[in-house]
Amino acid sequence: MIMKQNNMLAMILAGGRGTRLLELTKKNAKPAVYFGGKYRIIDFPLSNCANSDINVVGVLTQYESVELNAYAGAGQRWGLDARGSGVYVLPPREKDGTKFDVYQGTADAITQNIDFIDKFDPEYVLILSGDHIYKMDYADMLSCHKANNADCTIAVLPVPMKEASRFGIMNTDDEGRIVEFEEKPEHPKSNLASMGIYIFNWKQLRKALILDMTAEGSHHDFGKDIIPNFLNADKRLYAYKFEGYWKDVGTIDSLWEANMDLLNKNNELNLDDPNWKIYTEDIPTLPHYVGPTGKVEHCYINQGAVIRGHAVDSVLFNNVDIDEDAFVSQAVLMPNVKVGKGAKIYRAIVADGVKIDDGAVVGSPDSEEIVLISKRVKKGE
Repeated sequence: MIMKQNNMLAMILAGGRGTRLLELTKKNAKPAVYFGGKYRIIDFPLSNCANSDINVVGVLTQYESVELNAYAGAGQRWGLDARGSGVYVLPPREKDGTKFDVYQGTADAITQNIDFIDKFDPEYVLILSGDHIYKMDYADMLSCHKANNADCTIAVLPVPMKEASRFGIMNTDDEGRIVEFEEKPEHPKSNLASMGIYIFNWKQLRKALILDMTAEGSHHDFGKDIIPNFLNADKRLYAYKFEGYWKDVGTIDSLWEANMDLLNKNNELNLDDPNWKIYTEDIPTLPHYVGPTGKVEHCYINQGAVIRGHAVDSVLFNNVDIDEDAFVSQAVLMPNVKVGKGAKIYRAIVADGVKIDDGAVVGSPDSEEIVLISKRVKKGE
């Protein structure tokens, strides 16, 4: 297959169980979780690929992948369905001469798909995570990779120095070449945190992955094995500094915070930017409706939402229904949530399809805790 001029293929790691998102990922892969009133998390890396002129993307799924597979396999949402383009869903599979095995780590997931990558014969491979919210031009990152004659380029995000010990930290020289990698160091030497976004020269990475398959004690992981091995072999590793909005939405609190960030008119993510659109599924439903008793203040509202109560500082997905005298504040209501008459919701995420009964109360206006609701709530519960 003919690839576009950048000759780079992307592989999106769709993640494991995502247990910190609790019931949201109990029967669903983390990248398929809803975000921002109309999106799913995986819309962001896929849109970044489309906007960066990357036309072949592999999505490596494993845990509860049915819905994600169906969603990501429809490449037309991101303009990745033309001739020579495609989104390819790649679950673990049994191969000739080997037994079926799940992905053992981030590097092993790529290793098990070497044959898929070889089919396109790319010069470069871009490794991404499927569970981060951000906008990035990967073509710019590739330009830096080429200019540095790098073997590997790692996207890094400057974080507050007091928080650096929570991350994998890249220490660089004056030219941006990575000279040391420290995993969650107690006394960090820099504040450049790895974003888990890598560009490799494919031929070199391919050799490293094959060696890693039989390496004793390997975790088969990019951060724990492949990157340190490149450093030890004196390969040319460079940092690509990213300074825009980026959020790992792997917890209930961070998912809620990222949704609330959208309501800030100065939010760096800026989903209204016509030059860098985030593409998603177009829901075939009616426009939203605010009834004569309805009141909306500072909210994101998607198609099909019906508001007869009062919603403030909230993100409302498609077909949300808020009945009369209900009050919703600082909440994320996912698709098809029904809020009964007189119900109250404060600082919460309500999973798709959940019903909040008449008069029920979720959360508290005086609490800092973010509540996740994944099943029906009755009055008095």
